[in-house]
Amino acid sequence: AFGIVPEDCRKDVVDNVVKNIITDNNGKVSCGVIGISHLLRTLTANGYGDVAYLIATNTAYPSWGYMVGHGATTVWELWNGDTANPAMNSGNHVMLLGDLLAWCFQDLAGIRNAEGSAGYSRLDMKPDFSIQELDSVSASYKTPHGTVVSRWKKDLERLLWTVTLPQGVTADCHLPDGTVRKIKEGTTTISAEMPVKEQFGGYVVD
Repeated sequence: AFGIVPEDCRKDVVDNVVKNIITDNNGKVSCGVIGISHLLRTLTANGYGDVAYLIATNTAYPSWGYMVGHGATTVWELWNGDTANPAMNSGNHVMLLGDLLAWCFQDLAGIRNAEGSAGYSRLDMKPDFSIQELDSVSASYKTPHGTVVSRWKKDLERLLWTVTLPQGVTADCHLPDGTVRKIKEGTTTISAEMPVKEQFGGYVVD
């Protein structure tokens, strides 16, 4: 997350994090308050948006879905808040929410302030369209300039993405084929082809 891993070790470190989640912890959260603050966005930034999505939508313990399934209307202080000692268990502990909401807005909807931009005057919009289980997203975010809206839906062949920008705001929209489309204020609808994936013997090949 902080860029402190030497580049020649980065892939090994990322692979170890994914192994810890998938193999050692059966696809569940494997960290606490500090790690969860960066986990989903870092997984996505390193090509594992599908693993981030698995964690975000999990309903087995430990997960946010487990909390919801056991009556939580706010975030517990502990993953096992339903069985932990009440003396050490806040019923409204936003820290354990981690980067879930930021991940939803930035990596799913693509609403991200561009580097060097002040107050979302320029956006660098790069939703993770590669998550196979996710076929649509709709989000809006109130910026100092007005409300930004990002809505997209896709199937195996085509993406339809509608973006609304406030007056004076511009955005670079990253499409599945790697191209970037620059858009200005108002509502823009982009239609693009999804990359073709061919399946051979149970393996999906780009």
